[in-house]
Amino acid sequence: MRSGFVSLLGRPNAGKSTLLNRLVGAHLAIVSDKPQTTRTRILGAKSLPDGQILFLDTPGVHRPMHRMNVRMVDAAIGAAREADVVALVVDASEDVGRGTDFMLGLLPQLSKPVVLVLNKIDRLKKHKLLPLIEWFSARYAFIDVVPVSAATGDNVEALEQVLLSHLPEGPPLYPDDYLTDQSARSLAAEMVREQVLVHTRAELPFTTAVVVDRYEEPEDEEAPLAIYCSILVEEPSQKPIIIGRAGEMIKTIGTAARKQIEEFFERRVYLDLHVKVREDWRENERTLDDLGLPKHRR
Repeated sequence: MRSGFVSLLGRPNAGKSTLLNRLVGAHLAIVSDKPQTTRTRILGAKSLPDGQILFLDTPGVHRPMHRMNVRMVDAAIGAAREADVVALVVDASEDVGRGTDFMLGLLPQLSKPVVLVLNKIDRLKKHKLLPLIEWFSARYAFIDVVPVSAATGDNVEALEQVLLSHLPEGPPLYPDDYLTDQSARSLAAEMVREQVLVHTRAELPFTTAVVVDRYEEPEDEEAPLAIYCSILVEEPSQKPIIIGRAGEMIKTIGTAARKQIEEFFERRVYLDLHVKVREDWRENERTLDDLGLPKHRR
């Protein structure tokens, strides 16, 4: 038996969250085509006949421009330092550049075995794969290189076995039915934010957040969960974008989010959404605490 932690590390939009969801078989991490979607460390557990892998999805490593982003990068690097194995997830369909060099420069500081995961191979022409593997292998001593497609599931089971083989020997750290350390409140807030990302303009995602104001779970399982959320924006001009004409946009967001939450928790949900303007919330330490972002390590 082997068990331990694997940190999914990479640049924004490398596909780490899609890969986590595919590996654990549940929609734990929200997914969008917009960068910096993941803001906190998310644990997802996968129990196997011969061991247990505890995956840590992390925010994409990028140049931080706000206190929020500083905390996001801290969360990513902190998770990598705490893990037994680091899985460096790379978008194989993108050209390598300065961001790739920066990621490779971080690896020696972690002092962890690193598996290179070349993701999105469904978008890559086959003849380009081998040169890409050679390019990365010449720049760092990876313990393994595994090409995958998180979107299609291609080679993901093979990746699972490779990662398990590099974990320390030992019994499972959590019960077999354990899935995540995320609270129900956090999961609900993220599902609402996912629908905000899906339905609003491109410039809004960076300046929106979702906070659960009240979460009521009746003992009667036939009664609905009651979840009251605030969608935060930074500027008054952004509020009508979320609300939409005659409230149509927030209604659309709420309907989609409610269906997603009901499917995940397998019970009826009453979802109440409000939009609040909180200027410069990305610089507000208290708001960042409420969102579950780790404090910056000075």
